[in-house]
Formats: sequence, structure tokens, C-alpha cells
Amino acid sequence: MANEVIEKRNALLAKTVISNLEKRHFEAYYCPTTAEALQKALQLIPEGSSVGWGGSVTIREMGLTKAIHERNYTVIDRDLAKSPEETAELQRKCLTTDYFITSTNAMSEDGILVNIDGNGNRLAAICFGPKNVIVICGINKITQNLDAAISRARFTAAPINAGRFDIKTPCKVSGKCHNCTSPDCICSEVLITRTSRPANRVKVIIVGEDCGF
Repeated sequence: MANEVIEKRNALLAKTVISNLEKRHFEAYYCPTTAEALQKALQLIPEGSSVGWGGSVTIREMGLTKAIHERNYTVIDRDLAKSPEETAELQRKCLTTDYFITSTNAMSEDGILVNIDGNGNRLAAICFGPKNVIVICGINKITQNLDAAISRARFTAAPINAGRFDIKTPCKVSGKCHNCTSPDCICSEVLITRTSRPANRVKVIIVGEDCGF
């Protein structure tokens, strides 16, 4: 019973958010499960396309990057880089792909995306470069408004993300944001995406499950 109530609420919330995203010229979809979201993402990418991605935990955990490798795509995989220099070069190449795949740190109910980065390569791709951007958003990342979305990106997602990297930031030590200016700061760039321009360039898949953090 509890699961049914949660699933119903998630579907209703997604319906509202999708309507708001479409008003902002995003192409938007709802998938109740990550398995369905994976298939939807693959359906959106024509065979032969060039595909790259950012540092998203979500797209890796749901098996999307693995599935991309198994199909007829030209893949630019930064995870295969053997040095920081090669990683940076592959990140630049991702800006010229047909499709760039990412998650989002937060999204408001009225359809605004909020993302935060250290180097800004993921944010750059969302803004400009790749012909299409596919954003996977777990239901856990939808917030009531823009202020709450920014707060989630800064004070929830960023301290958790810091734990993934070999860096020295106060948030990695304490688990909370200190609004630092550390050389290793992963909150150097904050991107607020209010609309998709051109229309439908950014395609958002809302997943009715918690994905990433």
C-alpha cells in the first residue's frame, strides 16, 4: 500500500514538473523506474550518433554508460583516460558530440535545473556545444522552488560528491558546506538553466526513484 501511494505521488509530481519543463521548451519524459529511463534514453539517441557524458553517478549506476558502449555509437568516454591531461582533452571533445548525457544536482518544481561543478566542463556542455543534452533526474532531486534547488546543490549534493574525489576541502572532512574558497573547491561554477535554447535541445527524463545524490 505504501509503495502504491508513493508511486502515485511521484507520477503526479512528475506530471506537474513535465508540464512546467515543456513551457520552458525542454523535451520531457517520466519513467517510473531506472530500467525504463535507461531504455528511454537509448531510444532518444539514434544509431551512429557521437555520445559523451559528464561525471554523473546516476548514469553509471543505472547502466546507461555501459549500454552506450554496447551499441552502435561513437563514444567519448572520459572514464578511460590514462592521465589528467587525457581526461581534459576528452572533456573538450564531449562539447562537440551529438548527445551529451548528464544528471542534474537539483531541479525546481517549476522546471529550472541547477548544477554545480569544480571545473565546469559539465556545465559548459549543458549550456552550449553538444547538439543534444539528455538529463536524468531522480525524483529525489526535485525541490519546491529555485532557492531550495540551489540549496540542495550546494549543501546536499556537493558535500557528498566531494567524498568521491582525492581532494582537500572542508566539506569532505566535515560533511557540510563551509562556503570555502579552497583550491580544490568543487563549487566553483553554478549553472541555472531556466529554458532550453534551442527548444528541445535539452531533454529531461524524470525517474520515479531516487537516483544519485
